[in-house]
Amino acid sequence: MRPKRALENILTRIFLLASQGSMFNSWKPMWVVLLEDGIEFYKKKSDNSPKGMIPLKGSTLTSPCQDFGKRMFVFKITTTKQQDHFFQAAFLEERDAWVRDIKKATKCIEGGQKFARKSTRRSIRLPETIDLGALYLSMKDTEKGVKELNLEKDKKIFNHCFTGNCVIDWLVSNKSVRNRQEGLMIASSLLNEGYLQPAGDLSKNAVDGTAENPFLDNADAFYYFPDSGFFCEENSSDDDVILKEEFRGVIIKQGCLLKQGHRRKNWKVRKFILREDPAYLHYYDPAGGEDPLGAIRLRGCVVTSVESNPDGKKSEEENLFEIITADEVHYFLQAATPKERIEWIKAIQVASRTGK
Repeated sequence: MRPKRALENILTRIFLLASQGSMFNSWKPMWVVLLEDGIEFYKKKSDNSPKGMIPLKGSTLTSPCQDFGKRMFVFKITTTKQQDHFFQAAFLEERDAWVRDIKKATKCIEGGQKFARKSTRRSIRLPETIDLGALYLSMKDTEKGVKELNLEKDKKIFNHCFTGNCVIDWLVSNKSVRNRQEGLMIASSLLNEGYLQPAGDLSKNAVDGTAENPFLDNADAFYYFPDSGFFCEENSSDDDVILKEEFRGVIIKQGCLLKQGHRRKNWKVRKFILREDPAYLHYYDPAGGEDPLGAIRLRGCVVTSVESNPDGKKSEEENLFEIITADEVHYFLQAATPKERIEWIKAIQVASRTGK
């Protein structure tokens, strides 16, 4: 029998195969299991014997890992023997969950503690009658839900967010819980399931720590709803000017595309969020980050598919399309499939006609 698992799922793992001084990389899907002191990986979930084991004691974790430019959601574990092990998750939230738990396990090893990851309902004894999805929709209600505010801390302005104690206040006043302690457990469940996201160092450190409750009933702990338009000012690394009004629009589409840079002309994966009224297309680092890397104003723009890349080379199968703004700035983007390219073009065309 296998040891008791802390966290397990199927991940894509890279094997590093050395041959005559050369390094060959091949990606293979493996079933990965996080234990108290290491990570085991299996060829199949049903296998009784692991293909290998990575000890966590003294190891270092790198996330996001940029060693593979075209692969997203990769993290790296370096053992004490300086052996690098690369893993790729299916999406951002999955990678962050693995990274968070591996960090906790490593911290427990250093402190001589026992690490065990339990399910949300079992660990806090969440009543089966609680519907987190329905509760989340009630919290997002524009009239009766949790009010989104613009809050300032450490010379930064956090837009479209709220404090931890406001969440608990709402749960109690809405009779969703009987007391603040029960509210803290429900809020922790919402956080664990991704219905709430931490904003700012205080709330993020609580999530990454080993505390029993990752959610803080605190006026200085900030949180936000996913896809609510949250952004933090003062940290933008973009060449474009980002204004508050840009984030007031309703999100109508989002996803990852390749974008060509204006300076070096290199291609990088970016997460795009399309908003209308006002019509803007913001792009973010897909590895994480609260602030957009840039913004494209879509009002009066022209968007069309292209059969050749910006260098003039034929590329019929690359699913390229171009946005030309009213200021005649050209943006070249690449979708994963022809269908996805058509969907993005149509959505941008609608936003450009109806948005401000």
